[in-house]
Amino acid sequence: MRELVLTPKFERAFRKLTSKNSALQRQIEATLLRMSENLADPRLKMHPLSGQLAGLHACSAAYDCRIVFSKQKNPKTGAEVVLLINIGTHEQVY
Repeated sequence: MRELVLTPKFERAFRKLTSKNSALQRQIEATLLRMSENLADPRLKMHPLSGQLAGLHACSAAYDCRIVFSKQKNPKTGAEVVLLINIGTHEQVY
């Protein structure tokens, strides 16, 4: 399993997005579990980003909910780490 590292920006956006929507929170949590288990899972619809967000990736957590993240290596262990950068609607994160 990959380690998921949440940035403060991701944590704030997650709280704001899910504060009044527990169903969306469950969907996002299921997506995060999939990400930690297998980034190649087709249900994630993972894709690389371009433009200002080049070098980052995004995946789908719900119909109009995207997670922007970066794949990195842990310098101590060499294990792959997923740095969660932002979450929100398509227009909010891009």
